[in-house]
Amino acid sequence: MIRPATPADVPVIHALVRELADYEKALVEARATEEQLREALFGEHPAAFAHVAEDVPGEVVGFALWFLNFSTWRGVHGIYLEDLYVRPPARGGGHGKALLAELARICVERGYERLEWSVLDWNRPSIEFYEALGARPQDEWTVYRLTDEPLRELGAPSGDAPSGD
Repeated sequence: MIRPATPADVPVIHALVRELADYEKALVEARATEEQLREALFGEHPAAFAHVAEDVPGEVVGFALWFLNFSTWRGVHGIYLEDLYVRPPARGGGHGKALLAELARICVERGYERLEWSVLDWNRPSIEFYEALGARPQDEWTVYRLTDEPLRELGAPSGDAPSGD
């Protein structure tokens, strides 16, 4: 049911990413291409990893895309789950739990001490699913993000950067 993704899975992973973005009401923000995913997952220096869920052999119905993070407090790596998605007709079949269980297994096997992810506040079905597994929200943290022009401005060479504190 769960297996590591292969280069042949990139088109379906790309399609699933777009389905997830649509579900999250942010399809216009999903700009990644198949080529970018292929390079990130299977290029010379992979920066991300993926597992897929199959209903029957060859029929991918879900995926988990993840990368390593690092805890300075614990002194070890962990896994950050960027995306977890199962197509609606396959939901309730255990695929999401199996994908998370595989990532948890990798954590335990490698000595990683955290498996983390984010979920949209309005996504009650996912929140309930995660909490049923024993996951707990990190309410004391607020996620911040720099993108687009603010990122380019901050990352500009020092002579070009705007002044500020």
